[in-house]
Amino acid sequence: MTQTHRSSPRPDAPVRISSDATRIGTSAFVNGHFPRRRGLIILLSVLGGFLLTVVWSAEFVDRTIGDNLANGLLGHDAKETPIQGIAAGILFAFVSGIAGTFTACNIAAFGALAPLTGTAGGRFSRFVQPLKPLGWMSVGMVAVSAAYGAIVGLVGTSMPQFSTAPNAPGGLSPRSIQSMAVFGAIGLIMIYLGLASLGVVPDPFARIARRFPNAPLVFMGALIAGFLIGRPFALFRQMFRDAAESGNPLYGAAAFTLQSIGNIVIMAVLFLLLAWLAGSRLQRWFGARPSRLAMLTAVAFIVAGAFTFLYWDVRLLARREIIPWYPTAPWA
Repeated sequence: MTQTHRSSPRPDAPVRISSDATRIGTSAFVNGHFPRRRGLIILLSVLGGFLLTVVWSAEFVDRTIGDNLANGLLGHDAKETPIQGIAAGILFAFVSGIAGTFTACNIAAFGALAPLTGTAGGRFSRFVQPLKPLGWMSVGMVAVSAAYGAIVGLVGTSMPQFSTAPNAPGGLSPRSIQSMAVFGAIGLIMIYLGLASLGVVPDPFARIARRFPNAPLVFMGALIAGFLIGRPFALFRQMFRDAAESGNPLYGAAAFTLQSIGNIVIMAVLFLLLAWLAGSRLQRWFGARPSRLAMLTAVAFIVAGAFTFLYWDVRLLARREIIPWYPTAPWA
């Protein structure tokens, strides 16, 4: 009678483990641990972005916060005082960037980076570690800002953003069309990144992140700099027109780069402060259930993307009386 037995696995044979354990991240924004009820997360995130468009008041943020902050830093009325010379223009660019910190798009972009604050170690390492994503993000931001600023210095007077044509009911000015195109595209990109974080669509950085892990962060910086291409903020338009009229691409590149740097200074400080105060707790919270990180990243991206697209491509049409109605709060 022959005895049968189960042969032991070869030492080099692959070991099968649970599906949860085999999930690996494909890029900085896709960790491979996808939460349940993804449809509900998407629905609530889109709803959150929509509600932000209802209550958001650009006039309050731009004039009450932005103008007053710029006036205080410059020591004079930023809108009424002409920019005299390159040095004054450089200073104005940096200050107007700080004044534009609290625009919705800027806050949204840093919201998507907030989950990256979860780092282990002492307080010093928790402070230093987030400098890496900020540094890589700055690479993309400076590259796009400098390139666009140089273009403005060369041909800016013929670009849509240079136009002073008023926005008439039933029509769109050239700069409004440019804003709609740029912010609409940025909004859709953010929505896609949010869906990728949930595993609903393929990760667009899956291939390149294998060789260049920081590519998603560089792209995020480029996306933030892209706000300059469509930004209607009055102080920014003032800087744009000064750079365009100068005809100097080096001045344009320097001014736009400093404008972008000023635009993220306050948010970067808050980002580092969050990492310093709560980094270890966030790291433990994310480590206990990695799907939380995916959920927070996705929510930040989808809320930001939905807001950006709806605000600039739908609500704007209603304000120009091209579509009949869009809900807005009385103060908006």
